[in-house]
Amino acid sequence: MRGISDNVHGVILAISSSIFIGASFIIKKKGLKKAGATGGTRAGSGGHSYLLEPMWWAGMLTMIVGEGANFAAYAYAPAILVTPLGALSIIVSAVLAHFILKERLHMFGIVGCVLCLVGSISIVLHAPLERKIESVMDVWHLASEAGFIIYTCVVVVAVLVLIFRFVPKYGQRYMVIYIGICSLTGSLTVMGVKAVGIALKLTFEGKNQFKYYQTWLFTVFVIIFCLLQLNYLNKALDTFNTAVVSPVYYVMFTTLTILASMIMFKDWDHQTATQIITELCGFVTILSGTFLLHKTKDLGNSQSTNAILLPKNKDIESKATNENSKEIIEV
Repeated sequence: MRGISDNVHGVILAISSSIFIGASFIIKKKGLKKAGATGGTRAGSGGHSYLLEPMWWAGMLTMIVGEGANFAAYAYAPAILVTPLGALSIIVSAVLAHFILKERLHMFGIVGCVLCLVGSISIVLHAPLERKIESVMDVWHLASEAGFIIYTCVVVVAVLVLIFRFVPKYGQRYMVIYIGICSLTGSLTVMGVKAVGIALKLTFEGKNQFKYYQTWLFTVFVIIFCLLQLNYLNKALDTFNTAVVSPVYYVMFTTLTILASMIMFKDWDHQTATQIITELCGFVTILSGTFLLHKTKDLGNSQSTNAILLPKNKDIESKATNENSKEIIEV
C-alpha cells in the first residue's frame, strides 16, 4: 500500500511540475525575444543579455518551481513513471505558444496533444512501484555497478564531442545538437536528482543522509549538469521554434532517462511482460503525439500558406496575360 501511495504522490507532483515547466518555456521565450529586441547579443549567438530581462527571470522562477515539484516527484516514484508525464508540459507549452506567441497549433497538433495525454495515462496505470531504498548508500551502490558506469562514460564523451566539435560548426543550423547535449546530461541529472531527493526524504523521516559524502557528491553533480542543460536549452529556445524545441527535447530526454533508469534502478525486474508491453505502448503513443506536433508545426504558417497559393496566383496572372494578348491580336 505504501508503494501505491508513493506513486500517487509522485504523479500529483509530476503533473504540477509539467504545468509550471510548460508555462516557463513561453515566458522565457518572450523574455529572450525582448532581450534580443534591445540590441544585445542573442542567446543563440552566445550572448547573455537576457539575464537583464525581468520576463526571462519570471520564466526562470516558474521553471524552478516546476523543477522543484519534479524533484520531489522523483523521491516518491520511479523515473519510468515520472519522466513520461513530462509530456503534459508539451501540451501546456503548445497551447500557450498558440495563444501568446502566435505559433499556431494546427488541428493535427491538437490530436498530438491528445495522444500524449492518452500515452501518459497508460504509463501511469501500469508503472512499476518504487523499489525500497533504506539509505543513499543503496543508490551509490547502484550507481557504482559496471553497467551504469559504462553508460555514464559514453554520455560524458558524447557531450564533450558535441560541445567542442559540433556546436561551433553546426549549432545554429541543427537543433538536435543543442537538444542532444541537454538530453544526454539530463538523463544523468535525473539519476542524481533521484538520489538527492531520496536523501532528503529519508532525512526528513529522521534518518540523516547528509552525513555521507556521497550525498554531497550527488548534489554537486546535479548543480553542474543543471547549469549545463540550462545554457544549451536557452540557445535552442532562442534559435528555434518553441513548438519544435519542446517536443523534440521531451522525446530525447525521456528516452535517454528511461534507458538510464533501467540500467541503474532496474525498474522492470519485477514486472510482468504484459505490464512492460503496455508501458512501451504508452510511451510509443506519446512519441507519436510529439511527432504529430513536430510535423504539423508549419501547417498554420502564413509563409507555407502563401507558398501553396502562389502557383495558383501565377496561373491566374498567366491566364489574364494570354487573354490580353489575344485581344490585342484580334484588334
